[in-house]
Amino acid sequence: MNKGIIILAAGWLTMAQTAWAQQDEWTLEQCIAHAMEHNITLQKARLTTQSAEEDVKGARAALMPSLSASTNQSLGYRPWQETGLSTVANGIVETEVKKGYYNGSYGLNASWTLWNGNRNRNTLRQNKLTVEQSQLQTQTAANSIQEQIAQLYVQILYLTEAVKVNEQTLETSKKNEERGQQMLEVGKMSKADVAQLSAQRATDEYNIVQARANISLYLLQLKQLLELDTTDPFSIAIPNTSDEQALEEIPSLQTVFEQALGIRPEIANSELSVKSSELSVKMAKAGYSPTLSLTGGVGTSTNSQSDNEWGKQMKTNFDASAGLTLNIPIFDQRQTKTAVRKARIQQMQAQLDLEEAKDDLYQTLESYWLDAETNQQKLRAAMETEQSEQHSFDLLQEQFNLGLKNIVELMTGKDRLLSAQQNRLQSKYQTLLALQMLKFYRGEALK
Repeated sequence: MNKGIIILAAGWLTMAQTAWAQQDEWTLEQCIAHAMEHNITLQKARLTTQSAEEDVKGARAALMPSLSASTNQSLGYRPWQETGLSTVANGIVETEVKKGYYNGSYGLNASWTLWNGNRNRNTLRQNKLTVEQSQLQTQTAANSIQEQIAQLYVQILYLTEAVKVNEQTLETSKKNEERGQQMLEVGKMSKADVAQLSAQRATDEYNIVQARANISLYLLQLKQLLELDTTDPFSIAIPNTSDEQALEEIPSLQTVFEQALGIRPEIANSELSVKSSELSVKMAKAGYSPTLSLTGGVGTSTNSQSDNEWGKQMKTNFDASAGLTLNIPIFDQRQTKTAVRKARIQQMQAQLDLEEAKDDLYQTLESYWLDAETNQQKLRAAMETEQSEQHSFDLLQEQFNLGLKNIVELMTGKDRLLSAQQNRLQSKYQTLLALQMLKFYRGEALK
């Protein structure tokens, strides 16, 4: 019974440890999803969007009339006043001179801009465009972070596989070192040659340590993008990648560019900037137009020196007014003309920014396309070279073991094989990254 319980508990513990280990391994999709939610740069960008949305609400409210209430309560003092208030009490006239008095006024005032050259409505339209631009800027920042994550992720994958290659090379170096020691004991190899084999083994160990250090560095950069605590354990899931994936057909550059033009947020943002600059010109021209406003108000007042009671004074002194105010600009010291010309300059600048954004997009895509095309060709050549060098090294290894090849020939062949393996890995992952980027710019998710 107890033994069965122990076995069952051990099984559950193993399953739990496996689950935790799997949870610690982050896929590319999980990294991107976490960064989209927790990255501080994106959080700041979203706050900027919220601020722009408040500006839209303010511009919309500016189209409505304004209403304000006011009151004024004041005390006064007239030190040299000689006349006062006379009253009759029991047939006797009494005169009281009050040098201090109290005033109160109450009012409601309303104002409504009926026409100001359509500036208020254009302001609302421009603020709405600003919200859209802010959202697009957030998407641009999100895309940039996704690209950085993908680049770091692929670099880690490359180094991880490179470590495996170096580990295999290290095993070969250890066997050669052991073989050299054996040949030294029987007098078939010199101490100098054995020392070279030992140095080669040490070099391979150093390469593994260096590659692992680079992996740790890239993992740290990836954790920083994800806003994870640098002290928490973190590792990525290693997917199965093949040379065939890197050798898939590359889409044409022009096709990718045309598709990217319609979906990339940086292009849409530049197009909105052009529209916003057009509204800025209209708003600046509004300075030539007259402004028509409707005003109105009601009010009343009280005074402590009056014979009437407070309530009667409020009623008697009640006043209401309404009016139209027309403001016609005649000479404004060239302010409007300057504003219009500067707005037109801004409009031309926005148009140039749009063309520049398209050029930058094309250059970025062209760079990824050339990387995919060039590295795919390199990969094909590296695959053939690796096979040839592997076959050559296997023959050298057999001949070395038989004493037919010296240490220099063996190490030279090993270096050529390692170089061919590293070239194949580098070309493979650079091609995979470039292909993924081309798909990403076409609107596909990174995976």
